Amino acid sequence: MQYASENYLYENAEQVVVPAPAFKEVLGLPLVDADPAVIADHLLSQRKASVFFINAHCANIRAKDRQYRATLARADFLLPDGIGVELAAKMRGHHLTANLNGTDLVPVLLRRAATQGLSVFLLGGTPGTAQRAADRLAHLIPGLRVAGTRDGFGQAQDEAACVHAINACDADIVLVALGVPRQELWIDRNGKQLNAKLVLGVGALFDFLAGNVSRAPAAVRRVKLEWAWRLAMEPRRLAKRYVLGNFTFMARAGADALRQLDGVEAGKRAMDVMISGTALAVLGLPMLAVGAAIRLDSKGASLFRQARIGRNGKPFPMLKFRSMHTDAEAGRAALVNTSDREGICFKARNDPRVTRVGRILRRTSLDELPQLVNVFKGEMSIVGPRPALPEEVAAYPEHALARLQKRPGITGVWQVSGRANIGFDKMIDMDLAYVRSRSLLLDVLLIALTFRAVFTGRGAY
Repeated sequence: MQYASENYLYENAEQVVVPAPAFKEVLGLPLVDADPAVIADHLLSQRKASVFFINAHCANIRAKDRQYRATLARADFLLPDGIGVELAAKMRGHHLTANLNGTDLVPVLLRRAATQGLSVFLLGGTPGTAQRAADRLAHLIPGLRVAGTRDGFGQAQDEAACVHAINACDADIVLVALGVPRQELWIDRNGKQLNAKLVLGVGALFDFLAGNVSRAPAAVRRVKLEWAWRLAMEPRRLAKRYVLGNFTFMARAGADALRQLDGVEAGKRAMDVMISGTALAVLGLPMLAVGAAIRLDSKGASLFRQARIGRNGKPFPMLKFRSMHTDAEAGRAALVNTSDREGICFKARNDPRVTRVGRILRRTSLDELPQLVNVFKGEMSIVGPRPALPEEVAAYPEHALARLQKRPGITGVWQVSGRANIGFDKMIDMDLAYVRSRSLLLDVLLIALTFRAVFTGRGAY
């Protein structure tokens, strides 16, 4: 695998400074960590390079296919593609600058190539797809030189003839869309015979450009659920890849992260990221549906942000699905004396501020789902003491402040023991006992017991 060892590279005699990208190791692979514009310029500065994109599906294939694994090891650049790889990076404590998927990056690359007078050759897709994709690129990028096209079926059978055709066109950049892992294996076999300076395996790019497959709307891409859109468009073909495959990938990424970490707290954080990341990926669309139901039932935003006190007394904005009317905070003072719970933490079984949909959300605990975002960001944990309101913490007896030594959690000892039916003093005793413990096994047990608590609905109101 080729690594950039200098901070800057110089292009030809013109001394054009091109920043070299950084690399982050994810699942044992050195992935490029750079802005799309930076990596596009850097790739065009290479004399000769192969470029592959790595997503969750690629990682799953790599784990089983020795030849593909060896091919990736010989690539010059591996680019992170998709929410799965981003989550795997976070489990290792890395932040990736951008999602460098081929559908978004290749147009950026080709726009820069067009200004340098470079040409592109398209290989792959069903008959006619590469040509339609080329026509679309020529329309989107004025001045782009298309050297030629070949489909990925009959015209790709004779690899030597393909190489000859590409070289005869003097193509500078070759886009290969034969699907994973076929395209990477093709590039690995034929890359040395190609005169092109840059060869990329681009997957479904031609289908998107040619209009064979509809890409997810921008709003869906922004919330990183493009995989769910593709699954909805082609459920039979992609169900195994995205349903079973995503779970397999996240389990593999979690195991990889745990192998790299020492200590209970590090392991707990890795588990938090794995669970919250997987849950957000799987539950993204259902959560959008819940948000729509809230908006239809009552006026106001579907999400509710409330200041809570986190670890070591640090405040943070906790997220919940809104289960009350928008003026709920103003009416809280008048209801404090009606609390059904002993102690300083207010909770009313028949709170008039709760909406119709809100009662269902509270009964099923669905209102807590947005806190997965808080967990992913590190403000909360899956298991821990519940985050308290600032005014509640201000009224704590001194010994109760010790519960702030750990990250607050979505679930915990008192949640699985009766939730709102548990009085304040008993809740504190439970939380302090948990704070004194240092066991991932206890967390796993409490997560399992949480499912029972949710199904029974005990203390949920």
